[in-house]
Amino acid sequence: MNQENLRLEETKSGQKNWKKWGPYVSNRQWGTIREDYSPNGDAWNYTTHDMARSKAWRWGEEGIAGISDENQFICFSLALWNKKDPILKEIFFGLTNEQGNHGEDVKELYYYLDNTPTHSYMKMLYKYPQQEYPYAWLVEENAKRSRLDPEFEIVDTGIFDEDKYFDVFIEYAKADAEDLLIRITVENRGAEDASLNILPSIWARNTWSWGYSDYRPSLISSNVGDINISHKDLGDSVLHLDKKAPLLFCENENNLERLYKCSNKNASAKDGINDFIVSGQAEALNENPQGTRAAVNYDQLIKAGGSFTIRLRLEPNNNNRPFEDFDRLFALRIQEADSFYADLQKEMQSADEKLIQRQAFAGMLWSKQFYYYEVDLWLHGDPDQPAPPADRKKGRNHEWKHLRNRQVISMPDKWEYPWYAAWDLAFHCIPFSMIDPEFAKDQLLLLTHERYMHPNGQLPAYEWNFSDANPPVHAWAAWRVYKIDQLHNNGKPDLPFLETIFHKLMLNFTWWVNRKDAQGNNIFEGGFLGLDNIGVLNRSAILPEGMIIEQADGTSWMAMYAINLTRIALELAQYNPVYEDMATKFFEHFLYISEAINTMGEGGTGLWDEEDQFFYDILRLPNDDTIKLKVRSLVGAIPLFAVEIVEDELLQQIKDLPERMDWILRNRPGLAGQVSRWHQKNEDKRHLLSLLRSFRMTRILKRLLDESEFLSDYGIRAISKYHLEHPYHLEIDGQIETVKYTPGESDSGLFGGNSNWRGPIWMPLNFLIIESLQRYHLYYGNEFKVECPTGSGKYLNLNEVADEITRRLNRIFLKDDQGRRPVFGNVEKFQKDPHFRDYILFHEYFHGDLGTGLGSSHQTGWAGLIARLLQPRKDPLAEDGNAGRP
Repeated sequence: MNQENLRLEETKSGQKNWKKWGPYVSNRQWGTIREDYSPNGDAWNYTTHDMARSKAWRWGEEGIAGISDENQFICFSLALWNKKDPILKEIFFGLTNEQGNHGEDVKELYYYLDNTPTHSYMKMLYKYPQQEYPYAWLVEENAKRSRLDPEFEIVDTGIFDEDKYFDVFIEYAKADAEDLLIRITVENRGAEDASLNILPSIWARNTWSWGYSDYRPSLISSNVGDINISHKDLGDSVLHLDKKAPLLFCENENNLERLYKCSNKNASAKDGINDFIVSGQAEALNENPQGTRAAVNYDQLIKAGGSFTIRLRLEPNNNNRPFEDFDRLFALRIQEADSFYADLQKEMQSADEKLIQRQAFAGMLWSKQFYYYEVDLWLHGDPDQPAPPADRKKGRNHEWKHLRNRQVISMPDKWEYPWYAAWDLAFHCIPFSMIDPEFAKDQLLLLTHERYMHPNGQLPAYEWNFSDANPPVHAWAAWRVYKIDQLHNNGKPDLPFLETIFHKLMLNFTWWVNRKDAQGNNIFEGGFLGLDNIGVLNRSAILPEGMIIEQADGTSWMAMYAINLTRIALELAQYNPVYEDMATKFFEHFLYISEAINTMGEGGTGLWDEEDQFFYDILRLPNDDTIKLKVRSLVGAIPLFAVEIVEDELLQQIKDLPERMDWILRNRPGLAGQVSRWHQKNEDKRHLLSLLRSFRMTRILKRLLDESEFLSDYGIRAISKYHLEHPYHLEIDGQIETVKYTPGESDSGLFGGNSNWRGPIWMPLNFLIIESLQRYHLYYGNEFKVECPTGSGKYLNLNEVADEITRRLNRIFLKDDQGRRPVFGNVEKFQKDPHFRDYILFHEYFHGDLGTGLGSSHQTGWAGLIARLLQPRKDPLAEDGNAGRP
């Protein structure tokens, strides 16, 4: 067992908390709902990037390459100044939802390069221009652009063209669980010497300004020029400096004068260090060398092509020789990180694949964040702060007064989405389970905890609207993580985890049945379901009275949910016969949903369209007429996901279960007809439980594998390319709504335009398509083949089809024959420059024709699924839990 795995074992057993410190500081606190106390809920304008340097945050902290303890009592990050910018570079800059022509967007170049599950070694890179950062230009140019134009990025300004920038590498290594080594290396990539202020910064999160406690932690200069830190919840610690430099102190408090034109309570405020460095205002600092916020000012001229390194050590003991073993320990932790990933990647052949996978894991691990939000406190305000507007108590998230979140959580993107999202988190847990299954299990359980889950059984969707409905993929993720964890534990199952989450998910399933089936006909509406603008109508909006959208995706997600819970119940029934009832309950639920989606309504075809051989949403009108919304999108492919394989041996091990299931099928023959091949064991004695019979499954695949429709060189598109020449139009109340294939950025204003489901490639749904095909193959075997691509004359079995889609997805990131990565698009700097070409960004989605990365640039969470797809599959039965025991 390698050293990193030993540290994981020590953490799991409680011997030592190696995860106490980690990259838990957000990249953006401003513009979040948590920090919004406006009367109209305008979070983006209530706290802005301009305010951020002067604002003491209520609910969390932000910084560049920031780390903190798991309660974010003490934080450390890096600030920089190139002598030309109007402000310190303390946080990343980006555009708000209103400023960007495609919604909010970070305008910086930073990369997560390495990380281990216990954060024993971490590395990231920030590229800081030597010329004045073009804040105003980025805002003004993007404001000129329409939704049809590309975004104007920092690289488009030409600021990196002559290599006049600094590569700033920030590394952390742990000598022990609470003993952190910090190394900052700045490399001047330009041809001229350049000056830079490098400011390692440390501070205490403000817990004293809200009226609950007046206790202030203390940061104070030591006799030898280090920084002594005292915190009642963390104890005493020291930030040692290898190279002594001036220490600057201020208070982590609001600059009331700058923000609100009021008198400041203290001599200094949070922006005191900024004002001293940039404007020379000595009075902005504390007169005495102490405070609640501090920085070390390294004012350095860095030679052309040269570098400068800073070493620091944050530890609880006052070590007399803190740097004596620094380099040895750092080298050792890097070696151990290499060993950890070498063990994981021993079946991988390509060095490029290994590089991409390791950076994908790094991005996921760096995207952990301390997330603090108590809705009831937020609604009512704090004793020492102005009261929120009265309407707030009936406004956003007021139904979630029970929600009290205060944990380290995996974020989709710590700048663009610095808040958890229920279905994102489920996908995050799949790659996390490959490197840290305990964290993956804890994350899944977290959302079912009473401080998260609503008393009515709903899981919180995301901060902007906890009441929205994300696709119910939690049970799928729980089962996958359970099986992968079982492999990690040499076949030993974590039954307490599975049993605990099963009970909570039963409540959530009941919420869906009671709240999202308006007609009581097992056809589900769902609404938003995370797919943003994929439909012709805004599915989150209230439709004209009497209208309902009966959703193919909502119904299919619920069929998938029922199958997932059936499979979990079958697993638990092996150990406790009580769960036999639960297995039959969810089996029956699945049958009813299957009957509804396949046969309901006039003509008996449900949501299936015989003419197009595809599933569509139906708009039900007040007079009970219906309109099929014939948008060829992944909505119609989601029925593929409701599939599971069950070993006959497993069924026979459970005493009464086969008889119970047979009774349902004998006494409800109409339902029995909907279950694909359940009675027919294949030659390997496996049963297939699927929403689709083979004919409809192959009809859907015919479209998905058609390169003139869904199949791109880089995966499966969200909407068929057919709609490029044949847009879909719908007239409703005199208004014509249109859906057209748009392979890149969105041309729709739905949901702010910051994502596009009308053509690009989305990793999570591609991943589910691949997994579903692999499970179908386990039943149908090698002899069952489909044409792939459609019209090519080439026939592949379903496992080979899954491999082909996987190959196309991997192609997004891998170098092609010319050494170019499609993810970088036509940015030549990224494609050719040795200081850019191997630094990968994991985007929110990818261009449907070109594979270029689009949307959020650091959404490693679900784009991190590529780490799973790059990993060679050994035994699909054991590895993904598709059937039986390993």
